[in-house]
Amino acid sequence: MVLFKNKKANILMENIIFIILNLFFLSILILFIFKQGSGAVMLEESYAKNIALLIDSSKPVMILKLNMEEARKLADKNEIDFKEIVKINGNVVSVKLSDKSGYSYDFFNNVDVSIYPDGNFQDNYIIKINSYK
Repeated sequence: MVLFKNKKANILMENIIFIILNLFFLSILILFIFKQGSGAVMLEESYAKNIALLIDSSKPVMILKLNMEEARKLADKNEIDFKEIVKINGNVVSVKLSDKSGYSYDFFNNVDVSIYPDGNFQDNYIIKINSYK
């Protein structure tokens, strides 16, 4: 009889451990989903890809203006300088809206690109396509 009771307790303990591990896994999954959808990660990816696509579809001596109002609000909230949000290094566009994250995306057009905040409008960035490399 003693062996039979231990077997029941063993099954109960396995179920409790299984439930605790599942709750732990689900809580981590929910935290990850909220972090991914919380703005910074999604906006960084969106802006980096959009800027790369704009550069790919442009020709030399073009000047593009990009409204980045949402990015500015989020960067101000995260205490990131608006001038430091977008960087272009070689053929890679990097967007950083928080201290913890950043997103980079390549463009294929082999052009010399300048990008800087518009002095007249607070929320705009100027993308200047200078010439082919």
